[in-house]
Amino acid sequence: MDREKLIVNASWISIGGNAILSLMMIITGLVAGSLAVVANGIDSATDIVASVVTLFAAYLMTRPPDLKYVYGYERADNIASKVLAFIIFFAGVQLAISSIQGLTGKIPKELPSILAVYITVAAAAGKVLLAWYLWMTGKKTGSMMLQSNARNMMNDIIISLAVLLGLFFTFILKLPLLDAVTALLVSFWIMYVAFRIFRESSMELMDGVKDSGLYVKVFNAISKIEGVYHPHRTRIRKIGYQYVVAVDVEVDGDIPVSKAHQLAHLVEEQIRKELVDVYDVLIHTEPIGDDNRNEVFGIDEDNLRKLKKKENKK
Repeated sequence: MDREKLIVNASWISIGGNAILSLMMIITGLVAGSLAVVANGIDSATDIVASVVTLFAAYLMTRPPDLKYVYGYERADNIASKVLAFIIFFAGVQLAISSIQGLTGKIPKELPSILAVYITVAAAAGKVLLAWYLWMTGKKTGSMMLQSNARNMMNDIIISLAVLLGLFFTFILKLPLLDAVTALLVSFWIMYVAFRIFRESSMELMDGVKDSGLYVKVFNAISKIEGVYHPHRTRIRKIGYQYVVAVDVEVDGDIPVSKAHQLAHLVEEQIRKELVDVYDVLIHTEPIGDDNRNEVFGIDEDNLRKLKKKENKK
């Protein structure tokens, strides 16, 4: 089964699973009188919207490159992740408003039914299965949006445990106010998760990569090619789950163009051996000793060492 089909299937399973869990928690929370359980159900409802977004993005990603998008539609994955972050954040804000109303007395405080505990345990178990499935599928396909969705569901498990803790103390201390306090804390956690997803998706949209070790692999690959020197202006970015590598290298200025072209091909082949999921490799050859002091973009081996030292000091 190809990558896009796996993402589509995972999105449909996520929609169905979250719809069942969400209805179960919201209805039970209303019947049992637990604001925290209703909040947990609302959070699962946002997961349905999130899965619909991933489903639409998965279909969009299947489109071939065209005149407007010559690199294809793979970055729909990143855009979907950012949309998910806004959806999750909005749900957290709405939950915070409801929780504050509960704390200020605008919503009557009653001791919730024990049914709320049972349904929260069942929902947590369901979330574990869904999160595991989405995470494994996201890793297999390299889909950031599936991994973001899985992380959101993993956080739902933490949320369910927090709800259980709030219900536990509510029944022991007979203070239904704790249920609203738990819901408020859960809302803050939801907004934090949204911020993290937004920040991580921004890196790839700004052509950044998390793993600086990729540059080490590129330099190691080039060092294995005899007659190729001083890799510089090296840039790596992601398109979907694949990498685009651009690098300038120096060769003997007296060799024929055909020989320089052959060396560039060898560099590309070696980089593809060193890196996994390479979309394209762009090699620019220059004569040895070419003045590149004014180059702004990309890094060379010296810059990489300096940048790593700065990171280690932080």
